[in-house]
Amino acid sequence: MSNKYIEDIAEIRQMMEKSSRFISLSGLSGIMAGIYALIGAFIAWKLAYTSEQMIYGEPTNRDVWGNLTYLILDAAGVFLLTLITGIGLSVKKAKKHGVKSWDKTTQKLIINLFIPLIAGGILIIVLYLNGIVGLIAPTTLIFYGLGLINASHYTYRDIRYLGLLEVALGLIASFVVGYGLLIWAIGFGLLHIVYGTLMYFKYDK
Repeated sequence: MSNKYIEDIAEIRQMMEKSSRFISLSGLSGIMAGIYALIGAFIAWKLAYTSEQMIYGEPTNRDVWGNLTYLILDAAGVFLLTLITGIGLSVKKAKKHGVKSWDKTTQKLIINLFIPLIAGGILIIVLYLNGIVGLIAPTTLIFYGLGLINASHYTYRDIRYLGLLEVALGLIASFVVGYGLLIWAIGFGLLHIVYGTLMYFKYDK
């Protein structure tokens, strides 16, 4: 009797977890996001740096504004690919587990994720217009991390730790401005691949 009671409690708890959290996030989407980010960072490096200047954190081209425009388009491309892949894999996982991919929990997740992202995007525009380009990479890491922390209340708690690491990297990057691209690649590239791999084996297998 006691075992049946425990099983019932566990089942009820699992149902409540499914209804209050978005559990269709795919670990593969994290891995792909990391790969996209590394490719984007490589393209950015080719556009604005040589290997020697990358070490010392100095742009190879004096046309800072021209370079920055290409870098922003590069980052936007990475974000768009990541978004499309994330949505596609999440919908696929939701269908596989017989749950809705779009409900109130999903809406709360997106709203809480995008509040810091939109605020960060506005701040990046301000930095860009005022020529404070060295803080753009750190700002993307910090506000992306805050978005993940905010969204972690509505999905896997593991995302909170990824968010904290992104914020920490962003703060470090703000002190060593010349290495922003390198730290950006670590934050959006390597961390996503590691996180996605862990999530895949923990929740997707």
